[in-house]
Formats: sequence, structure tokens, C-alpha cells
Amino acid sequence: MPVLVEVTRGAIVESRHRGVIVALEPDGREIIRTGDIHLVTSTRSTIKPIQAIPVITSGAADHFNFTPREIAIICASHGGESIHTETVTDLLRRLGLDESALSCGAHAPSHEPTARKLESEGALFSQIHNNCSGKHTGMLATAVHCRLSISGYTSPDHSIQRGIISVFTRMAGLGDDLPAAIDGCSAPTFGVPLSSLALAFARLVNPWSFAEAGSDIGEAAKRIVAAMQSHPEMVGGTGRFDTDLLRVARGKLVCKVGAEAVYTVGVLPSAQYPRGLGLAFKMEDGSYRGLGPVVIETLSQLGVLNSAEQQELVSYHRPTIENRCQLKVGEVRAAFDLDLNGKAV
Repeated sequence: MPVLVEVTRGAIVESRHRGVIVALEPDGREIIRTGDIHLVTSTRSTIKPIQAIPVITSGAADHFNFTPREIAIICASHGGESIHTETVTDLLRRLGLDESALSCGAHAPSHEPTARKLESEGALFSQIHNNCSGKHTGMLATAVHCRLSISGYTSPDHSIQRGIISVFTRMAGLGDDLPAAIDGCSAPTFGVPLSSLALAFARLVNPWSFAEAGSDIGEAAKRIVAAMQSHPEMVGGTGRFDTDLLRVARGKLVCKVGAEAVYTVGVLPSAQYPRGLGLAFKMEDGSYRGLGPVVIETLSQLGVLNSAEQQELVSYHRPTIENRCQLKVGEVRAAFDLDLNGKAV
């Protein structure tokens, strides 16, 4: 894998992060290739917007009157702030369920002020605070609406998961026999080539570009993209990369982070990219430290983000390193250029 990021202290390069970048059009035509784009990686949370598609195509979202804000939380890796937990709690109530129906497990809010507030109040965190609780609530909504058992809804053999696999494989250009493992939230995660993740996101933002989509998937994808763009605060939360990138891009893209530093972006059709683009990124060492610089640099070199937008995201693009006296002593910076053939040089 090529070196994509350097970590400096003064003029000294102390560390390097290697990784892979790929960008495809919806028909699979390569726009960018750095490293082995057929590298198999776990999908983790990157595919939450695609896992949300059956919530809409099944009729569950309309039956339970899900708003765009609520659709956004179903696609989220949220920080456990009150806007997130209150939304998930209300969705479960409308399903006739409560937190005990979830199978995602409990963890403290990743939003540190919220976690500290809970601790100071002597309150316990719950499954509602899990960053995947929105996704799981969407799965439960589909099960309740379709009169399926909610027991074992995270099993790969459950009808809910089989429906998700069917949609994902169509969008990613894969066969149904996917290598599967158990994600941190107990839902399935899949081993796929990084190029397949890029293809899936190219088709998420332009679903009418491939015959397998059908009008139901096309309309669902359109609603999901619009929901994420309209409510970025629900997709991540305060100080989260997904939220800030969605806000700054102002309708030009959708994005989703996954554990172990895998990332996906869908660039909506535009004058520059009339068919749209799907991008996927993977840092070899699983470190988020290198991820922001790579994503922002790539989008900037592609012309998706302009210089002003890049500056708004400078804390992700070129994070500074400070010592104990708050002196700036180094930075984390992208270390690649994209040539006309899409290779990193």
C-alpha cells in the first residue's frame, strides 16, 4: 500500500500511514486508483445508508411516518447526544417496543460531554446510547411492519438480514455468497473488495444508473441521501467528521465512516461528474488519524471541495500536533498527489 499520510514533528517525519483509495462511476469505470483496490475489507458502519433501504422499500418508514430526520438516525453512527437518544426512543415507542428489543449492546456515549453528564448524575448508559441504535431500530421497524419475528433479527439467516444482503449485493455488484462476520453491534458485517464499496456508493447517489436498482430502490436511495444531507447532526453529531463534512459540502455528497478506518463517499451527479462518483478509503493500520487528511485531500484534488470548503475542514485535513505547553510542534498531512490517470504519485 502506498504511503498516504505523514506525521511530522518540525521537519522530522515521525510516522506514516498507508492506505488505499478508489473512486468509481456507477458503471464501474475507474476515476481514481491508489494501491490494491481489490483489497477485501469489512464493511462495518459504512453501509448503514444501504442497510436502511429496506426500511423504506418494505413500507415500514411510511407506515410509521418516519421523517427525514428519523431516516437520518437510521443511517447514523451517532454520538449518543440527547437529540439522538430521544429520537431513537420515540421511534421504538411508535413500534410498540422499548430499549430491551435492541440487540446492539450498551456503551457510553462517544460524545464526551454527554458521557460526563450521565456519570455526574449517576445515570447508566443503555443500548439507546449505542452509536448503532438507530440502525437497529430501522431493522426492527421492518420486522414489525412485515410481521416478522424480532427475535434473532441480527442473524444473517433472518429475513431482515437476507433482505439487506440482497439490496447490498445488487448495488455493490457482488454475488449473494458474502463472507460475513459479527460487527461490534452484533449485526452482520461483510468482507468485500474496496472497489465494491465505492461502486455501491456511486449507485446510492445515482441509483437509476444501473438496471438492477428498480424504482423502489431508486426512490428509497433518493430519500436516504436527502435525509442525510438535510440532517447531518443526526448522522454523527457534535464534532464528528461525517456531520461536519456533510454540512460543509452543502448537498454535494453523502459520506459514512466505518470502524477500523474504512470510509465511503458518494458524490452526487454534477457538471464535473455528471454520473456521480463513489469513493472508498481504507487505512491499512485502522487509524483514524490518517483518515481525515486522506478523504479531504482526495475530495479537494478531485474538485469536489473548493479551497474555502477545504479551509472549513482544516482540523480534519491538517490536524496539528501540540505539546504539553500547547505549542504547535507538528502536523498530520496528506502525502500524495493524484495524476490524470488517477494514480497516486
